[in-house]
Amino acid sequence: MPKIIVEGYEPFETESGTKLVLALEDHGIDILHRCGGKAKCTTCRVDVTSGEFGPLTEVEQKAFQAKGLDESSRLSCQVRVTNDVVVKPKMTVSSTGLDPGPRPDK
Repeated sequence: MPKIIVEGYEPFETESGTKLVLALEDHGIDILHRCGGKAKCTTCRVDVTSGEFGPLTEVEQKAFQAKGLDESSRLSCQVRVTNDVVVKPKMTVSSTGLDPGPRPDK
C-alpha cells in the first residue's frame, strides 16, 4: 500500500487508487474541499515534495487557469494515490478557519 507523508503528521498508508483528498481527511488532516471535490474551488491544492501523480489532468489545468494559479500544485480531489508521496496541503481548516466543505465522492 502506498505511504503518504504530510509534515507535522504521522506517515500513513492508504489503499492504492484512493483519492488523495479522502486519504488525507480520513487520517486526520483537515484539508479544505469547499466545492466537494468538483475541481471548482481549488482549496484542496497540495504541493508535492516527493513522488508524483502523473501529468496534470485537463480538469486541473482548467481550474488553475480559471483561478489564475500556477500549475505547480495538484488538486487532491483529482488525483489518486498509487505510490509513495510527500505532500503539503496549501489550505486547511485550522489555517483558514473555514468549513472544509462537503465530503468529495470516492
